[in-house]
Amino acid sequence: MENMPVLVDRLALQRNRARADADALFLHETLAAELQERLNEVNRTFTSVAIVTGFPDFWAQAFPNATILADDDTLSAQPETHDLILHVMALHWSNDPVGQLVQCRHALKPDGLLLCGFLGGQTLHELRASLAEAEAIVAGGISPRIAPMGEIRDLGALLQRAGFALPVADATPLTASYANAFHLMHDLRKMGEANALDARVKHMTRRNVMTETASIYAEHFGNDDGRVDATFELITLTGWSPGEGQQQPLRPGSATTRLADALGATETPLDQSKD
Repeated sequence: MENMPVLVDRLALQRNRARADADALFLHETLAAELQERLNEVNRTFTSVAIVTGFPDFWAQAFPNATILADDDTLSAQPETHDLILHVMALHWSNDPVGQLVQCRHALKPDGLLLCGFLGGQTLHELRASLAEAEAIVAGGISPRIAPMGEIRDLGALLQRAGFALPVADATPLTASYANAFHLMHDLRKMGEANALDARVKHMTRRNVMTETASIYAEHFGNDDGRVDATFELITLTGWSPGEGQQQPLRPGSATTRLADALGATETPLDQSKD
């Protein structure tokens, strides 16, 4: 869309990813294991798999029979070509997340499966808060440093807007510990997840901002081992492209069996006041 605001500097993002260290991709390893486990639970054999990602080398090794597609604003996928698409570690850097999902749906055959894994809104909340407080103290204002990421309560709606059936969104929180905030920021660069926002400050950050950030981080988010904790929230979206004979959710109010009867439980009225 021509009038869509540009959130991400794609050239900066590509540079960051090109500098990524294969030994630092533990989030990708965790997500790959999670997706494989989910696929093992699906009673389906997929014969045409595509993976949308900015880290082709890692994901080509994880799923060697898949077609790798770059997570460009316009995906290079033909309509109704694949029965499974994995969109991995990329949606949080998209200028148009819904557009990415719509393109994935168009590339899926009827009743094809999408599994989309990316970072959610709780990711790096400690660093986000520490940077904002430090900049406010030292510089009298704040600048864009960490990409805004979707909250789990809103992300299921993205699948519905994109036209997927049976949408499900869930989150897996992960906690990593670092010697200090400087080590965390160094690791983010090694992951290829450094700041690539289009509105980011393009010059070197003042050193006293960074030292203040590290001090605030240690004070508020230090652990019992004398290190600091960092949260990474892995979001997984699951959706099916519409197809004939596909299982459909029941309409609200159409149930014929009471939950209490099914569980063998005794209901207690909410209002227990006496007349």
